[in-house]
Amino acid sequence: MRIFDPHIHMTSRTTDDYEAMYDSGVRAVVEPAFWLGQPRTSPASFFDYFDALLGWEPFRAAKYGIAHHCTIALNPKEANDPRCVPVLDELPRYLVKDHVVAVGEIGYDSMTPAEDTALAAQLQLAAEYALPALVHTPHRDKLAGLRRTLDVVRESALPLDHVLIDHLNETTVKEAKDGGCWLGFSVYPDTKMDEERMVAVLQEYGPEKVLVNSAADWGKSDPLKTRKVADALLKAGFTEDDVDQVLWRNPVAFYGLSGRLDLDIAGTDATHEGNSILRGVPKTAPEPGTGTEPGAASGTGTASETRTQTATTEA
Repeated sequence: MRIFDPHIHMTSRTTDDYEAMYDSGVRAVVEPAFWLGQPRTSPASFFDYFDALLGWEPFRAAKYGIAHHCTIALNPKEANDPRCVPVLDELPRYLVKDHVVAVGEIGYDSMTPAEDTALAAQLQLAAEYALPALVHTPHRDKLAGLRRTLDVVRESALPLDHVLIDHLNETTVKEAKDGGCWLGFSVYPDTKMDEERMVAVLQEYGPEKVLVNSAADWGKSDPLKTRKVADALLKAGFTEDDVDQVLWRNPVAFYGLSGRLDLDIAGTDATHEGNSILRGVPKTAPEPGTGTEPGAASGTGTASETRTQTATTEA
Protein backbone atom coordinates (compact mmCIF):
# COMPACT_ATOMS: atom_id res chain seq x y z
CA MET A 1 0.00 0.00 0.00
CA ARG A 2 1.25 3.48 -0.89
CA ILE A 3 0.05 6.54 1.00
CA PHE A 4 0.40 10.27 0.36
CA ASP A 5 -0.51 12.45 3.35
CA PRO A 6 -1.50 15.73 1.69
CA HIS A 7 -1.61 17.82 4.88
CA ILE A 8 0.71 17.14 7.80
CA HIS A 9 2.93 19.43 9.86
CA MET A 10 6.13 17.41 10.15
CA THR A 11 8.08 20.30 11.64
CA SER A 12 6.11 19.46 14.81
CA ARG A 13 6.89 15.73 14.66
CA THR A 14 9.87 13.53 15.53
CA THR A 15 11.89 11.17 13.37
CA ASP A 16 10.14 8.31 15.18
CA ASP A 17 7.02 9.52 13.37
CA TYR A 18 8.80 9.48 10.02
CA GLU A 19 9.91 5.92 10.66
CA ALA A 20 6.44 4.77 11.73
CA MET A 21 4.86 6.52 8.75
CA TYR A 22 7.22 4.82 6.33
CA ASP A 23 6.51 1.44 7.89
CA SER A 24 2.77 2.14 7.45
CA GLY A 25 3.13 2.87 3.74
CA VAL A 26 3.55 6.65 3.67
CA ARG A 27 5.87 7.62 0.83
CA ALA A 28 4.99 11.29 0.29
CA VAL A 29 3.76 14.25 2.32
CA VAL A 30 2.84 17.88 1.80
CA GLU A 31 3.43 20.24 4.71
CA PRO A 32 1.37 23.44 4.64
CA ALA A 33 2.74 26.57 6.26
CA PHE A 34 0.56 27.22 9.31
CA TRP A 35 0.22 28.79 12.73
CA LEU A 36 2.79 27.39 15.16
CA GLY A 37 0.74 27.78 18.35
CA GLN A 38 2.90 30.63 19.62
CA PRO A 39 1.92 33.76 17.65
CA ARG A 40 4.70 35.29 15.59
CA THR A 41 5.33 39.01 15.81
CA SER A 42 7.78 39.58 12.97
CA PRO A 43 7.88 38.72 9.26
CA ALA A 44 11.44 37.49 9.71
CA SER A 45 10.21 34.60 11.84
CA PHE A 46 7.98 33.50 8.95
CA PHE A 47 10.88 33.56 6.53
CA ASP A 48 13.04 31.35 8.75
CA TYR A 49 10.10 28.95 8.98
CA PHE A 50 9.53 28.96 5.21
CA ASP A 51 13.23 28.29 4.67
CA ALA A 52 13.02 25.28 6.98
CA LEU A 53 10.05 23.91 5.02
CA LEU A 54 12.10 24.19 1.85
CA GLY A 55 15.41 22.89 3.18
CA TRP A 56 15.74 21.10 6.47
CA GLU A 57 12.40 19.29 6.44
CA PRO A 58 12.75 17.74 2.95
CA PHE A 59 16.25 16.64 3.97
CA ARG A 60 14.92 15.07 7.16
CA ALA A 61 12.05 13.33 5.35
CA ALA A 62 14.32 11.92 2.65
CA LYS A 63 16.44 10.24 5.32
CA TYR A 64 13.35 8.13 6.04
CA GLY A 65 12.39 7.45 2.44
CA ILE A 66 9.58 10.02 2.23
CA ALA A 67 9.19 12.72 -0.43
CA HIS A 68 8.42 16.10 1.14
CA HIS A 69 6.85 19.14 -0.50
CA CYS A 70 5.22 22.20 1.06
CA THR A 71 2.69 24.94 0.55
CA ILE A 72 3.54 28.52 1.46
CA ALA A 73 1.25 31.30 2.66
CA LEU A 74 0.33 33.72 5.41
CA ASN A 75 -2.12 31.65 7.45
CA PRO A 76 -5.54 33.15 8.24
CA LYS A 77 -5.08 33.35 12.00
CA GLU A 78 -1.94 35.46 11.82
CA ALA A 79 -3.30 37.50 8.92
CA ASN A 80 -5.18 39.40 11.63
CA ASP A 81 -1.94 40.76 13.13
CA PRO A 82 -0.81 43.92 11.29
CA ARG A 83 2.80 43.11 12.19
CA CYS A 84 2.58 39.95 10.06
CA VAL A 85 0.82 41.36 7.00
CA PRO A 86 4.13 42.37 5.27
CA VAL A 87 4.70 38.64 4.76
CA LEU A 88 2.30 38.92 1.82
CA ASP A 89 4.76 41.15 -0.04
CA GLU A 90 7.54 38.57 0.26
CA LEU A 91 5.59 35.48 -0.79
CA PRO A 92 6.51 35.72 -4.49
CA ARG A 93 10.15 34.85 -3.81
CA TYR A 94 9.01 31.62 -2.16
CA LEU A 95 6.29 30.71 -4.63
CA VAL A 96 8.87 30.15 -7.38
CA LYS A 97 10.69 27.45 -5.39
CA ASP A 98 10.63 23.90 -6.77
CA HIS A 99 9.30 22.25 -3.61
CA VAL A 100 6.32 24.63 -3.30
CA VAL A 101 3.31 22.84 -4.80
CA ALA A 102 0.49 25.18 -3.72
CA VAL A 103 -0.37 28.41 -1.95
CA GLY A 104 -1.61 27.52 1.53
CA GLU A 105 -2.94 27.30 4.10
CA ILE A 106 -5.12 30.25 3.28
CA GLY A 107 -8.76 30.81 4.16
CA TYR A 108 -10.62 31.75 7.32
CA ASP A 109 -10.15 31.51 11.06
CA SER A 110 -12.57 34.12 12.45
CA MET A 111 -13.91 35.48 9.13
CA THR A 112 -12.62 39.01 9.64
CA PRO A 113 -12.04 41.73 7.03
CA ALA A 114 -8.29 41.19 7.41
CA GLU A 115 -8.77 37.53 6.53
CA ASP A 116 -10.88 38.53 3.50
CA THR A 117 -8.01 40.68 2.26
CA ALA A 118 -5.35 38.03 2.82
CA LEU A 119 -7.41 35.31 1.16
CA ALA A 120 -8.15 37.38 -1.93
CA ALA A 121 -4.52 38.50 -2.26
CA GLN A 122 -3.18 34.97 -1.99
CA LEU A 123 -5.69 33.50 -4.43
CA GLN A 124 -4.44 36.12 -6.87
CA LEU A 125 -0.85 35.01 -6.22
CA ALA A 126 -1.85 31.40 -6.84
CA ALA A 127 -3.31 32.38 -10.20
CA GLU A 128 -0.26 34.48 -11.12
CA TYR A 129 2.19 31.69 -10.27
CA ALA A 130 0.05 28.90 -11.78
CA LEU A 131 -0.28 27.12 -8.45
CA PRO A 132 -3.27 25.44 -6.85
CA ALA A 133 -4.51 26.67 -3.48
CA LEU A 134 -5.03 24.83 -0.20
CA VAL A 135 -7.86 26.49 1.73
CA HIS A 136 -8.44 26.12 5.47
CA THR A 137 -12.07 26.25 6.56
CA PRO A 138 -12.76 27.68 10.02
CA HIS A 139 -13.26 25.48 13.04
CA ARG A 140 -16.32 27.53 14.00
CA ASP A 141 -19.31 28.29 11.76
CA LYS A 142 -17.93 25.93 9.14
CA LEU A 143 -20.79 26.17 6.67
CA ALA A 144 -20.79 29.97 6.74
CA GLY A 145 -17.02 29.89 6.35
CA LEU A 146 -17.25 27.56 3.37
CA ARG A 147 -19.83 29.74 1.63
CA ARG A 148 -17.77 32.86 2.20
CA THR A 149 -14.69 31.03 0.89
CA LEU A 150 -16.46 29.93 -2.28
CA ASP A 151 -17.68 33.48 -2.89
CA VAL A 152 -14.13 34.83 -2.67
CA VAL A 153 -12.74 32.07 -4.89
CA ARG A 154 -15.40 32.73 -7.53
CA GLU A 155 -14.37 36.39 -7.58
CA SER A 156 -10.71 35.45 -8.08
CA ALA A 157 -8.76 34.47 -11.18
CA LEU A 158 -8.13 30.96 -9.83
CA PRO A 159 -10.41 28.21 -11.17
CA LEU A 160 -12.44 26.31 -8.58
CA ASP A 161 -10.92 23.05 -9.79
CA HIS A 162 -7.52 24.34 -8.65
CA VAL A 163 -8.74 24.74 -5.07
CA LEU A 164 -8.62 22.14 -2.30
CA ILE A 165 -11.10 22.96 0.47
CA ASP A 166 -9.77 21.32 3.62
CA HIS A 167 -11.17 20.33 7.02
CA LEU A 168 -14.53 19.45 5.48
CA ASN A 169 -17.14 17.38 7.31
CA GLU A 170 -20.65 16.07 6.78
CA THR A 171 -22.18 19.57 6.89
CA THR A 172 -19.89 21.12 4.28
CA VAL A 173 -18.95 18.37 1.83
CA LYS A 174 -21.98 18.67 -0.47
CA GLU A 175 -21.62 22.39 -1.14
CA ALA A 176 -17.87 22.06 -1.65
CA LYS A 177 -18.41 19.20 -4.08
CA ASP A 178 -21.17 21.04 -5.92
CA GLY A 179 -18.81 24.00 -6.22
CA GLY A 180 -16.31 21.93 -8.19
CA CYS A 181 -13.48 22.04 -5.64
CA TRP A 182 -11.25 19.25 -4.45
CA LEU A 183 -12.43 17.87 -1.11
CA GLY A 184 -10.08 17.61 1.88
CA PHE A 185 -10.83 15.79 5.12
CA SER A 186 -8.68 15.83 8.25
CA VAL A 187 -8.90 12.71 10.39
CA TYR A 188 -7.86 14.14 13.73
CA PRO A 189 -8.73 13.03 17.27
CA ASP A 190 -11.64 14.70 19.06
CA THR A 191 -12.08 17.82 16.92
CA LYS A 192 -12.32 16.71 13.28
CA MET A 193 -13.24 13.57 11.34
CA ASP A 194 -12.62 10.00 12.49
CA GLU A 195 -12.20 6.80 10.50
CA GLU A 196 -15.82 5.67 10.71
CA ARG A 197 -17.22 9.04 9.66
CA MET A 198 -14.72 9.16 6.80
CA VAL A 199 -15.90 5.78 5.57
CA ALA A 200 -19.51 6.99 5.67
CA VAL A 201 -18.70 10.14 3.69
CA LEU A 202 -16.93 8.12 1.00
CA GLN A 203 -19.80 5.67 0.85
CA GLU A 204 -22.17 8.57 0.16
CA TYR A 205 -20.06 10.79 -2.08
CA GLY A 206 -17.51 8.42 -3.63
CA PRO A 207 -13.71 8.79 -3.96
CA GLU A 208 -13.54 11.30 -6.81
CA LYS A 209 -11.42 14.38 -5.92
CA VAL A 210 -11.34 13.36 -2.22
CA LEU A 211 -8.11 13.75 -0.24
CA VAL A 212 -7.73 12.40 3.30
CA ASN A 213 -5.06 13.75 5.64
CA SER A 214 -3.94 13.46 9.24
CA ALA A 215 -3.24 17.20 9.78
CA ALA A 216 -0.89 15.93 12.50
CA ASP A 217 0.81 18.80 14.30
CA TRP A 218 1.87 19.86 17.80
CA GLY A 219 -1.55 19.04 19.28
CA LYS A 220 -3.16 15.72 20.12
CA SER A 221 -2.87 14.12 16.70
CA ASP A 222 -1.82 10.93 14.95
CA PRO A 223 0.45 10.84 11.87
CA LEU A 224 -0.76 7.31 11.10
CA LYS A 225 -4.41 8.29 10.62
CA THR A 226 -4.14 7.97 6.85
CA ARG A 227 -3.20 4.30 7.18
CA LYS A 228 -5.98 3.77 9.71
CA VAL A 229 -8.47 5.23 7.23
CA ALA A 230 -7.12 2.90 4.55
CA ASP A 231 -7.64 -0.11 6.80
CA ALA A 232 -11.16 1.06 7.70
CA LEU A 233 -12.06 1.50 4.03
CA LEU A 234 -10.89 -2.00 3.14
CA LYS A 235 -12.79 -3.43 6.09
CA ALA A 236 -15.93 -1.62 4.90
CA GLY A 237 -15.70 -3.20 1.46
CA PHE A 238 -13.87 -0.57 -0.57
CA THR A 239 -11.42 -1.99 -3.09
CA GLU A 240 -7.66 -1.57 -3.02
CA ASP A 241 -8.05 0.61 -6.12
CA ASP A 242 -10.50 2.87 -4.25
CA VAL A 243 -8.02 3.23 -1.41
CA ASP A 244 -5.17 3.95 -3.81
CA GLN A 245 -7.26 6.62 -5.51
CA VAL A 246 -8.07 8.44 -2.27
CA LEU A 247 -4.71 8.06 -0.54
CA TRP A 248 -2.35 8.32 -3.50
CA ARG A 249 -3.68 9.20 -6.93
CA ASN A 250 -5.92 12.07 -5.83
CA PRO A 251 -3.16 13.91 -3.91
CA VAL A 252 -0.78 13.33 -6.82
CA ALA A 253 -3.36 14.74 -9.25
CA PHE A 254 -4.12 17.82 -7.16
CA TYR A 255 -0.57 18.82 -6.25
CA GLY A 256 0.55 17.78 -9.72
CA LEU A 257 -1.35 20.82 -10.99
CA SER A 258 1.70 22.79 -9.84
CA GLY A 259 3.96 21.01 -12.33
CA ARG A 260 6.50 20.62 -9.52
CA LEU A 261 5.59 17.38 -7.78
CA ASP A 262 8.62 15.07 -7.76
CA LEU A 263 8.16 11.84 -5.82
CA ASP A 264 11.60 10.36 -6.48
CA ILE A 265 13.86 10.13 -3.43
CA ALA A 266 17.49 10.68 -4.36
CA GLY A 267 20.43 9.94 -2.12
CA THR A 268 21.02 12.72 0.38
CA ASP A 269 24.15 14.17 1.88
CA ALA A 270 25.05 13.36 5.46
CA THR A 271 24.26 16.92 6.50
CA HIS A 272 22.11 19.85 5.40
CA GLU A 273 23.97 23.16 5.59
CA GLY A 274 26.31 21.54 8.09
CA ASN A 275 23.54 20.10 10.27
CA SER A 276 22.72 16.43 10.83
CA ILE A 277 19.73 14.57 12.25
CA LEU A 278 22.20 12.58 14.36
CA ARG A 279 22.38 13.74 17.97
CA GLY A 280 25.76 12.23 18.76
CA VAL A 281 28.12 9.66 17.26
CA PRO A 282 26.51 6.80 15.29
CA LYS A 283 26.91 3.34 16.77
CA THR A 284 28.70 2.31 13.59
CA ALA A 285 31.37 5.01 13.92
CA PRO A 286 34.96 3.69 14.28
CA GLU A 287 36.68 3.87 17.64
CA PRO A 288 39.30 6.58 18.16
CA GLY A 289 42.61 5.66 16.58
CA THR A 290 41.13 3.35 13.94
CA GLY A 291 41.34 5.81 11.08
CA THR A 292 38.32 8.05 11.49
CA GLU A 293 37.61 10.11 14.57
CA PRO A 294 34.10 9.92 16.06
CA GLY A 295 31.87 12.68 14.85
CA ALA A 296 33.38 12.87 11.38
CA ALA A 297 30.72 13.17 8.74
CA SER A 298 29.73 9.90 7.13
CA GLY A 299 29.37 9.54 3.37
CA THR A 300 26.22 9.74 1.38
CA GLY A 301 23.81 6.88 0.98
CA THR A 302 20.38 6.03 -0.23
CA ALA A 303 17.40 7.23 1.73
CA SER A 304 16.52 3.69 2.75
CA GLU A 305 20.07 2.95 3.92
CA THR A 306 20.23 6.15 5.92
CA ARG A 307 16.78 5.53 7.33
CA THR A 308 17.89 2.18 8.73
CA GLN A 309 21.07 3.59 10.23
CA THR A 310 19.52 6.64 11.89
CA ALA A 311 16.06 5.51 12.88
CA THR A 312 16.66 5.71 16.63
CA THR A 313 19.38 8.31 16.93
CA GLU A 314 17.44 11.56 17.27
CA ALA A 315 16.87 12.72 20.82
